[in-house]
Amino acid sequence: MEPKPSRRIMTRDIFLLIVTMTWLVTGDAGGIKAKERLFNLEKLEMFVDKLPHIPTLHGYHFVNGFLKPKSLHIGMFLKKWKFHRDLPATPVFAYGTSRRLATVPGPTIEAVYGVDTYVTWRNYLPLHHILPWDPTISPAIPKHGGIPTVVHLHGGIHEPTSDGNADSWFTADFKETGSRWTKKTTHYVNKQQPGNMWYHDHALGLTRVNLLAGLLGAYILRHSSVESPLRLPTGREFDRPLVIFDRSFRKDGSIYMNATGNNPSIHPQWQPEYFGDAIIVNGKAWPRLTVRRRKYRFRITNASNARFFRFFFSNGLEFIVVGSDSAYLAKPVSTKSVLLAPSEIVDVVVDFSKSTSKTAILANNAPYPYPSGDPVTEENSKVMKFKIKNRSEVDTSTIPKKLIDYPPANVSTSSRTRYIAMFEYVSSTDEPTHLYINGLPYNAPVTETPKIGTSEVWEVINLTEDNHPLHIHLGLFKVLEQTALVNSEEFTDCMTKENDAIKCQISKYARGNKTAVTVHERGWKNVFKMMPGHVTKILVRFSYIHSNDSYSFDATQEPGYVYHCHILDHEDNMMMRPFAMVL
Repeated sequence: MEPKPSRRIMTRDIFLLIVTMTWLVTGDAGGIKAKERLFNLEKLEMFVDKLPHIPTLHGYHFVNGFLKPKSLHIGMFLKKWKFHRDLPATPVFAYGTSRRLATVPGPTIEAVYGVDTYVTWRNYLPLHHILPWDPTISPAIPKHGGIPTVVHLHGGIHEPTSDGNADSWFTADFKETGSRWTKKTTHYVNKQQPGNMWYHDHALGLTRVNLLAGLLGAYILRHSSVESPLRLPTGREFDRPLVIFDRSFRKDGSIYMNATGNNPSIHPQWQPEYFGDAIIVNGKAWPRLTVRRRKYRFRITNASNARFFRFFFSNGLEFIVVGSDSAYLAKPVSTKSVLLAPSEIVDVVVDFSKSTSKTAILANNAPYPYPSGDPVTEENSKVMKFKIKNRSEVDTSTIPKKLIDYPPANVSTSSRTRYIAMFEYVSSTDEPTHLYINGLPYNAPVTETPKIGTSEVWEVINLTEDNHPLHIHLGLFKVLEQTALVNSEEFTDCMTKENDAIKCQISKYARGNKTAVTVHERGWKNVFKMMPGHVTKILVRFSYIHSNDSYSFDATQEPGYVYHCHILDHEDNMMMRPFAMVL
């Protein structure tokens, strides 16, 4: 059962209704006759566009034979982008070193362990957004116009001033900046474990629309002395990022986003989840890739706002999982399917020499919203097509028995236990109005202050009917167990009144069936799926996992860090909280 608004929440909603008078919308007003304006995706032939190679930028360079730090200048531009051969060009916001070279997704940044990368992110966006956005959910609103942006490197372990805090936004030419903005150039120290990350916009209350517009890209941290002995598939052809997300389009090719909220008298535009029916991979809808009969490595990022994907191959091929989020597993895990929440990354090897067919469809069967929403359609159940060559060939890449085994997670050494409760508040018509963590909005004072170099147990209590992918900035964690709540309605009523898991006797209710953690998700994670009606226990480490050393920077600086649900529509409407590291 979803908690109803308290008296305090209702007072805030009345205030937001007054603020609605200032609502600024630049996109589709009202969502009237949506079906007439939407492009009929059934008219688009699948698998006609080749899978693009995303441009690569190196976050390092060679000087006299030695690797040295590099400074990159990456802009955000308004341009037109072809998502499909037969779809009109789409206005997008795109990252790139110039407007001509900007792409969706943005260029893949490749960095090297121990070599600093500096990026100056420049905002060249216009005064007005290409999508509707709702000021009643407390977004960044510049006084003189422009589109606030700030970049977060998801999975990165770096100083707070380079973390992309939601209040560190800036507009074009840095004319206006957020209350916690500090500097123009971000510094990525690259001293964490090798693995996969992605960068994306993180501006307060605008994350969902800025990502929908195209502001996202992949980031890979390599460590040759550690990774080369593994002999996994390498090289531009055989080691490829796959950045996957969903979009809907109007007849003119523009991105469709319904501009009418579920509760228009409270939030004129905000809706609890965005779903599109066209599945985009590396900037193309349902692309195709011709592969040889050998092993390929795919670094798959779910960059959707709210859509979960349960990936599988139509011909029964297996995924050999070698990494999850930003860290390698201790050993490979073979599986027929992979469930990926928004912002999760899975690093897999696929051996096409095992295929008994000449083609394989990468497919999806996750309901939306997950887990109890609508079944997939013909359009959103297909992701991309692999055309497999006939001739077999020699393949020198391997799947090692062991990958990278990091120091174990030891609950007995944790410094404390925290209870993190996820609430959803609804209107009189039972439609969601906003979501809080621990009953608090984002801008309430910090309540979590972990100590650098320690580990903490977080018991995440999901009191909603949605699966919420929880992302923690800076800290990595291991999922220990997932336990169903019994008499959950009674417990939810208590939590809504008291907002205190101890007072509400959490131990009395967290004693239902346990769900085993999927084998390939037992390594170090930075985001995980919090099951509805469950308590998920995680061990969070606030130090480097590969060495247990303290951070190489001052993590206690302002503006600190955050943790949040990575369904972007939830994050924007307040399912995000700050935390501050202490010594």
